[in-house]
Amino acid sequence: MIHVETAVETPWPEGDWQALATRAVRAALEASPHGDIATARFTAEVSVRFTSDEEVQTLNRDYRQKDKPTNVLSFPMVQLDMLDGLANSDDGEVLLGDIVLAFGVTSAEAAEKSATLEEHATHLIVHGLLHLLGYDHEQGEAEADHMEELERAALATLNIADPYAVREA
Repeated sequence: MIHVETAVETPWPEGDWQALATRAVRAALEASPHGDIATARFTAEVSVRFTSDEEVQTLNRDYRQKDKPTNVLSFPMVQLDMLDGLANSDDGEVLLGDIVLAFGVTSAEAAEKSATLEEHATHLIVHGLLHLLGYDHEQGEAEADHMEELERAALATLNIADPYAVREA
C-alpha cells in the first residue's frame, strides 16, 4: 500500500494538493517496474512538501551544493539495491523518501509551458518519485529518455499531455 503525506506551505494556493500528490505518486509507481509497491502488504510512504523557492534554494545549496532554487528535489530513503527486496519487508512501513516542490519556479515553468499549476506540479511529483526509485536523467541520454518515457506513461493515465512534446506557436 502506498501512503502519501503532504505539507503545503505559503505561497502555494489553496487546493486539494493531497489528492493531487497521491494520484501523481500512484501513477508514477504504476508506470515503473516497481508498481507492486502501490499494492504491497506493507505501507510505503512518500512525503511531498509544497514550499517556497527560498526553502528549496536552501535545501539545494545544503544537499546539492547548488545555491539556487529549482523546481523539485527528491531525497530517497531506500537504497536502490534494496528496492526489489521491499516485498519481503516485515517492518510494516517503509519510507521511500521526500519530494519537495518550489512554488515560484513551478508556477513560472507552468506558465512557460502553457500548463496549469496543478498539471505541472503533478509532472514534477511524477518526476520526483522516479528519482526516489533510482532513475537519474543526469546519467546519460538513454537513462533520461527512459525516465521521460515513464513520465509520459504516468501522466497519460492522468490525462495530462506529454510535457516533452515540442509545441509550435
